Amino acid sequence: METRTKCSCMNLKSVYLFLCMLLFASLIEAQDNNELLAKGMQYKKELNYKEGIAVFQRLLKSDSSNAQYLQNASFFYCRYGKFLPENQQMNYYKIAEYLASKSLKIANGDAEGHYVYALALGRINENASTKQKITNAKLIKSELDLALKINPKHAGAWHILGRWHRTIAGFSSIEKLAINTLFGGVPPGGSYEDAVKCFTQAVIIEPKYKMHQYELANTYYEMGKKAEAKIWLSKAMALSAVSIDDRTADEKCKELQTKLQ
Repeated sequence: METRTKCSCMNLKSVYLFLCMLLFASLIEAQDNNELLAKGMQYKKELNYKEGIAVFQRLLKSDSSNAQYLQNASFFYCRYGKFLPENQQMNYYKIAEYLASKSLKIANGDAEGHYVYALALGRINENASTKQKITNAKLIKSELDLALKINPKHAGAWHILGRWHRTIAGFSSIEKLAINTLFGGVPPGGSYEDAVKCFTQAVIIEPKYKMHQYELANTYYEMGKKAEAKIWLSKAMALSAVSIDDRTADEKCKELQTKLQ
């Protein structure tokens, strides 16, 4: 009887020790993940896509159901994919779409999830069929509207919405007729004036992000308002280039400057 009691006590101690070890391991993992997340968010702030994607790939391995990990991984797959060879880009964009869609199933009321989903669809649209582009365009608009309803100060969402309006506004009457006939109509909305409003909002929220100001200048150029285009182009070029996006914007600014001469 005494022997059985001792065995039971030893078993209880073993279980207790095992549970303590599991708890300790989970605490260590949580601490490591928090440190990794902080590092990943810093890379996002710096627009360091190569390092950022590696961080969130690691985080997803530890927890593939964390909405924040999914959203940020989607963001980095979209942004990093843009700098890869063309034959590799679509794979990254498809992964970004999947991750964003999964995040929305977990946290549907999060603006970032709707934003990265729209971002991924926009990237996919660069090489999609006309029919798919129109379908995606409607979905992109609805996702951006949701993102901005939840967070009206989301500069990235305003930026993409500005590009959306400018793209629709740029369709010729012949293109609109073809789309109406073959694919059920052009998505409602879409004007240069709305594009200007969206890019202006993005500039107000992120005044030092060069690409916002370039896109505003480019929109005015497409509208035929060269004086306004030159003003915003000058403002964009005056900003310091501190990230890979800024350097890309500088190249685009030079191309627009040549057109405006």
